[in-house]
Amino acid sequence: MKLFQTLINRRRFLQSSAAVGASAGAVATGITGLKGFSPVSEARAQAPRGETTITKNVCAQCPARCGIDVYTTDGRVHAIYGTSDNPISNGKLCPKGHLGSYFLYDPDRFKGPMKRTNPNKGRDEDPGFVPISWEEALDTVAERLNDLRRRGESHRFSMFYGRGWGSSDAGIQYPFGELYGTPNAAIGHSSMCADGSKKAKQATDGNSSYSSYDYRNANYLLIIGASFLEAFRPYNNVMQMWGHMRTKSPKTRVTTVDVRMSPTMAASDRALYIKPGTDGAFALAIAHVILTEGLWDREFVGDFTNPNRQFVGGRRIPANSFNEKWVHGLADWWNEELLERTPEWAEEITGINAEDIRRTAIEFGSTRPAVALFERGATGHSNGTYNGMAIHSLNALVGSLFAEGGIGYQVAPSYGALPVEVSDYMDDYAKNGAWKDQPRIDMKGTDRWPMVGNMMQECAINHLNADPYTLDTAMFYYTNPIWSAPNPQVWEEALKNVFIIDTSPFPGETAMYADIVLPDCTYLERTQDVPTYPFEGWPMAELRTPAVEPIHDTKMYGDVIIELGKRIDGPMGDYYRELGSVENYIRHLAAGFADDPGDNGVDGFESWKEKGVWYKKPYKWRQIRGEFYEWDGQRYSRQMSAEEVQEHLLKTPSGKFEVRSGFLEEHAAYIEEELGIPRERAGLVQWVAPVYTGGDGDLHFITPKTPLHAEGRGANIPQQMMVHQPIVGGRNTVYLEVHPETAKARGINNGDRVRISSDIGSIEAECRFVASHRPDTLVLPFEYGHWAQGRWAKGRGPGNSSEITANISDPISGLASYYTGKVKLERA
Repeated sequence: MKLFQTLINRRRFLQSSAAVGASAGAVATGITGLKGFSPVSEARAQAPRGETTITKNVCAQCPARCGIDVYTTDGRVHAIYGTSDNPISNGKLCPKGHLGSYFLYDPDRFKGPMKRTNPNKGRDEDPGFVPISWEEALDTVAERLNDLRRRGESHRFSMFYGRGWGSSDAGIQYPFGELYGTPNAAIGHSSMCADGSKKAKQATDGNSSYSSYDYRNANYLLIIGASFLEAFRPYNNVMQMWGHMRTKSPKTRVTTVDVRMSPTMAASDRALYIKPGTDGAFALAIAHVILTEGLWDREFVGDFTNPNRQFVGGRRIPANSFNEKWVHGLADWWNEELLERTPEWAEEITGINAEDIRRTAIEFGSTRPAVALFERGATGHSNGTYNGMAIHSLNALVGSLFAEGGIGYQVAPSYGALPVEVSDYMDDYAKNGAWKDQPRIDMKGTDRWPMVGNMMQECAINHLNADPYTLDTAMFYYTNPIWSAPNPQVWEEALKNVFIIDTSPFPGETAMYADIVLPDCTYLERTQDVPTYPFEGWPMAELRTPAVEPIHDTKMYGDVIIELGKRIDGPMGDYYRELGSVENYIRHLAAGFADDPGDNGVDGFESWKEKGVWYKKPYKWRQIRGEFYEWDGQRYSRQMSAEEVQEHLLKTPSGKFEVRSGFLEEHAAYIEEELGIPRERAGLVQWVAPVYTGGDGDLHFITPKTPLHAEGRGANIPQQMMVHQPIVGGRNTVYLEVHPETAKARGINNGDRVRISSDIGSIEAECRFVASHRPDTLVLPFEYGHWAQGRWAKGRGPGNSSEITANISDPISGLASYYTGKVKLERA
């Protein structure tokens, strides 16, 4: 092989030499016009382009938080690569990670603060924006807030945010609310994102969080309703781990359960199509088989007091016959729920063949370590929390909680203290003002929504109904509910009579309603702390530093909040003057690293800026064969007490994984009223049928995210739209994916314009046949349908799927039921 390559290279060299020699000779003797030859210009060195700098930053196009190296030459960003020594990116990026410069140089960005001159608001109204100075913009907002406070109406000010990155943006909002005096600072978008999975875990293991995963050592993945190879966090690293899992020995076996043929399903060992919203029934049948086949992890779960006893379908066990270890309520769960939840029962509900359920259960139960993971494909329904609890319980049955190759939760970074304490700057109004008696505008924590984290999707209708009151002023950061909320038509109406402050760099739909625009920097222009989302569990915090100074007259959101705070009357202004700036804020956070240096030597702000990331491996705790241990610096050697396990890991009332949830039992009366579950059963992990929306629609409607979905901000990037939907050929648009038999039964041909209708509206799209989906399910990837957002986004593609999605939510988690709608399909 080497000899052959040498001969090839020598032949090419001789051919090249002959051609150059002939060309040079022709030029030297004045011979011209010889076919195939042309004069060769004198070689010249490339002109120097200027100094290139490499800045550490963090990608902001999804929640993954990949560390990036940003290359800037002559003051212009021209390349972005994954940071090689960042544990998430490892020198790699996903397809959209390289597009950051297009966000930075988007010609449709806001160039500076703006104020509205047209008092009318609506989809067809030109805001009449005119530029103003930052001083005028901030003074205008501050005077409005001061006036509300003087009138005792500060609760009518709300701050709404989407993707929060850390203490220096999302975190800085909460002290503002405390000092100013509003319960509505801040309301996050988590109820329109993925609160279902967090609430399912809070109900069972006491952690209201996403999970961290030890994919590197997992031998089985059961993926249910999660777009693992498209949008599961952290996406870039998930793809890296997929390559590792599928090539290591033993190879990680994968079963995917979903309603459509996704890239994850296509790459799996087994693909199981499930009826939308029935994931909990599938998981309960898996649990039934694990127990009846004796495959549960006895060292973690516990065992019968009589070794000859076993779980037999249809037969109850004595309550005191099972000796629980780290699972609470197993005997009740079996007797009151699982004993009849056979694969045959689940087949009737889910549409999955009973034998496939049984095979999957035996594989999952007999392969260690094994992980069941899920997202809003399973939880985006009225029964979402119970679906998630059933799936997560499988991790307990096979002993994967906090085990090698299993799941855990993220540990926070060792941040230092701020130079000021909120409590030292609270005046009497902040401590005892009338605002204290007001609920949040979304009614979180009231009898209406007692268990939720946020309910942003309720704010518009509550305002319109003046229930509990109307908003006067609202500020938006990283969220665009006029486009992304379910039934956003209500937001269009509600925000017409609210003073809107929008901070997006981009002219989205909510920004078109703004009275004042305070444009944020893009992520390549910001200084910002970025603690990781749940990744591998050990603490990690990244730092964004600007690759370039802001190219327009923009300010980082955290600095906007600080500057507003300085303008509020009373001691609140002193608090923010003392805080100073976001950089000062972050320097104090970084001071905590001096006493706890990172594995890469980061021990303060300057080294954090240089490296871009601080982290401490390994995960602090580990469950090994049913016992919990703490890392001592060399190994997991110090055994933890039950009290320590409850404090740090299993944070439930019992200190165990609860298949009879104490958290839900505290709200049993509410659950009975909302879901019709008898109070005595409210805490059980159980099957609850979904309630589908859409009136008399006969087809399920699913709106997944694709790998190119850039947090709703990618639609104005022309390079993104050309590859957004590669499987069905979407270029310049997004197709509605329809099973051919479903289309033909309605007289629809491939490529036809179609109308999709629910009981709240209709949109149009172009049809594309996909025979690998369920016939009763339509798929429309979520990204397009904008009437604003920029020249490439506006009016492109199908209608906005949110406009036919009813505003119905899971009563327990509050998660909007994006995947539970049913629609009609017809030719347009």
